[in-house]
Amino acid sequence: MTADELEALIDGSEETPSLEFKGPMAWDRNSLVKDILAMANVPDGGVIVFGIEDQTLKRVGLTEEQAASFKSDVMRDQIAPFADPHVVFRSEIVIDRSGLQYAVIHVRPFDDMPVVCRRNGSDVKEGTVYYRSPERRPQSAPVGSSSDMRAIIETSIARRLRSLRKVGLSEESPTTYDFEAELGGL
Repeated sequence: MTADELEALIDGSEETPSLEFKGPMAWDRNSLVKDILAMANVPDGGVIVFGIEDQTLKRVGLTEEQAASFKSDVMRDQIAPFADPHVVFRSEIVIDRSGLQYAVIHVRPFDDMPVVCRRNGSDVKEGTVYYRSPERRPQSAPVGSSSDMRAIIETSIARRLRSLRKVGLSEESPTTYDFEAELGGL
């Protein structure tokens, strides 16, 4: 990400289901597992920017020590035990036009199965699906409504169909399973 891309991302922005701001801090797995799992379940994934106070949206940047703590390999190793299936994300340090540095985590959306929390942690519970709902204040939380769960399931179905088409299966293929016939046309 370039300084111009960072500026475009944060200039005048507010938190959304796919954009989260965090104040200046070092990498802390315990306080970020839920956010990363939730971003993976958002249709387009998400971005977490560190160095912006999340209440005031004031740009404060990170210290050298804080920025140095965002090591992608270490971060992935620490998040992996909590995610089923795994979460794909990367981090980078970006400097804005005024010289402040920020850590930016890019979280890719799940491939075809939603991410479920695999084990308990300080802020997460095993078996829980975390999400950032567009229907309420942007926050990482357990799925809290049928419409949120429906959105996750529909995204999963669409992605699974897309992956089946890539390997040659389609609606017209004789090997495609006919759910309606199985259910008797319900």
